[in-house]
Amino acid sequence: MMIQEQTILLVEDNDDDAELAAMAFHRAKITNPLIRARDGVEALDYLFGRGKHAERDVSDLPAVTLLDLKLPKVSGLEVLKAIRADERTKHLPIVILTSSNEDKDRLGAYDHFANSYVLR
Repeated sequence: MMIQEQTILLVEDNDDDAELAAMAFHRAKITNPLIRARDGVEALDYLFGRGKHAERDVSDLPAVTLLDLKLPKVSGLEVLKAIRADERTKHLPIVILTSSNEDKDRLGAYDHFANSYVLR
């Protein structure tokens, strides 16, 4: 029986930044499947099995979610709040991966229980 590795959810609207993240995983020999959501709505649809992800098994959570803060449609902070507010996802590891060095963004992320805040 083959054990499937847990996915990593990358929530990133910038194609260049998403490609850099994928290359970094490849170089680090991280072989988990990388799923990309391009905005906050797509991320929430993936996690909660809505929209084009309605057939997805929502009990199969990512190993970690890498979350940008500056996203179209729904901000990263709003995505984080929605994840923490739901019983199914409230313990999902969330790493904020952002270019924002603003205290309000960092504190907002930690106020809503982000596991880590990484500046890129």
